[in-house]
Amino acid sequence: MKESVRKTGAWVLSHKSIFIAALMSFLPLLCCVVACAAQGRNIGEVYLPAGEWNDELFYFKQVEGIVHYGYPRGFFGFNESYALRASFAAWSPVLVFPWVLWGLVFGWNLQSPIYCNIFLMMLSMFLFVWLVKPGRKQLGILTILYITFRPLTRYMLSGMPECICFSLVIIVLALCISYQKREHPAKLVLLFVLTAVMTLMRPYLLLFMLLPIYFRVRKQKIPGLISSLVIVGAVGVVYALIKHYFGAEYFTPLFDTTWVTTFLDQGVFAGIHYMAWRIVTVGIQYGRIMLEGLRSDLFYGEYFVAYTVVMLVILVQALHDFRKKQWKNLEITLYLSVCFVGMWVALILMYKMQEGSKHLLTFLAVGIFAISMMETRFYKKMVLVAATFALLFTVSGVDPYEYQIPFRNEELEAREAYWEETLEEACDLELTSTPGFDNVIIWVLADRVDGKSVLTPYQMLYQIPKGFGISCCYVEYVKENLGWLHSRFLAVVAEGEVDKLCREKGYREIGRDEGMVVYELHGKLG
Repeated sequence: MKESVRKTGAWVLSHKSIFIAALMSFLPLLCCVVACAAQGRNIGEVYLPAGEWNDELFYFKQVEGIVHYGYPRGFFGFNESYALRASFAAWSPVLVFPWVLWGLVFGWNLQSPIYCNIFLMMLSMFLFVWLVKPGRKQLGILTILYITFRPLTRYMLSGMPECICFSLVIIVLALCISYQKREHPAKLVLLFVLTAVMTLMRPYLLLFMLLPIYFRVRKQKIPGLISSLVIVGAVGVVYALIKHYFGAEYFTPLFDTTWVTTFLDQGVFAGIHYMAWRIVTVGIQYGRIMLEGLRSDLFYGEYFVAYTVVMLVILVQALHDFRKKQWKNLEITLYLSVCFVGMWVALILMYKMQEGSKHLLTFLAVGIFAISMMETRFYKKMVLVAATFALLFTVSGVDPYEYQIPFRNEELEAREAYWEETLEEACDLELTSTPGFDNVIIWVLADRVDGKSVLTPYQMLYQIPKGFGISCCYVEYVKENLGWLHSRFLAVVAEGEVDKLCREKGYREIGRDEGMVVYELHGKLG
């Protein structure tokens, strides 16, 4: 009788936890619905070409090429840079593999990355709640922090792959907490697999492999350390091969590696001196940007403030766990402390401030889940973090470039209908075994019209045929090499300097509207 009651109780608890997890999984979707409804729109009206994040164009067209042809049949690059094999611009193709799977199963259109992002965040929320089993108070804190951290919702409603990273680190945190409660080899294997994939997406995510390595070493000591180092080495080699064969050079180096070369060229003491100088000087700049983020709507300054507050909360909690000898809690808080501080140091040493700021969002996403699990009596941590998020992302966060959700509009759709017909007719895809410049259109980033710099309306390039590559080029590069450009097609600002040069040279114009003109520079090279 007792055994039957015990089994019944376990069954009820199991199904209750699944029900709660399923209920919480709708929170990301609800945030998106409310964000759209607040502007009188719905999720189905979100429209990538109406936005101003031009990285979305590259990601979307790359996935489109993979889904339809196995790999893009043209090069993605900058100033006509290209990879040795299939060319995916400056980013690892591993970054978008969930989108590729989604596209293969459900098809790929302008709504696909948005729906996939929402699904991934719903899945990560479900798995976190199911594996960790937070209490009612913790669920309430998580809900408040999730809602107030507005960038989560904005990136779900975008064509940026940040949500892929968000979802993976949340699942990794859930597995780490679950492994602490009940160790199982399958969980540890899955942790290494997920963190390896994350590292192949973006190398700094290797930081999240530290706790799985610790679990492995704690269990098997020297053999565990050796096997962990082998895994790290193998992931590093694979990442290097991906960058070598599939990555094209960016306009400028993505990372500043002066701190490394200083060690190699001038010795250890010079390297330490340079690192200390850089951390202090760039750290002061970081602080000034934070102040600017508080005073004005400088979005990456707002990211810096949010990141610093969450990092300090986690550091203080780690100190508290150490003093109270709460060792299991300390494993998580110390691990996250190392991740946050490590990423902050990497930002200071290697990244440009504005470009590097969006990478902090992945850490903030996992941070709010970690904070929701911390013991609390007076909700001080939750109030501090939620108030910071509300101030930065609701009261101050009004910059349309960073926070405005793009929706359909009739004028844009009319222009796109024209370009879709024009480009489909003129740009015939050459199905060769390797990518080539016959399938590349140059996108001149900006040009001068009547002495003013004008951006090329890149949104029209969503309409280039499937499989085509895009080379984003500075106008100086195009003007200097106009007679020797490799790419077959060229998209420029209408009435800009390059437009006038192309007319003088007699290049064939295949389409023009008030913002953009496209030329065919030469016939097929093959």
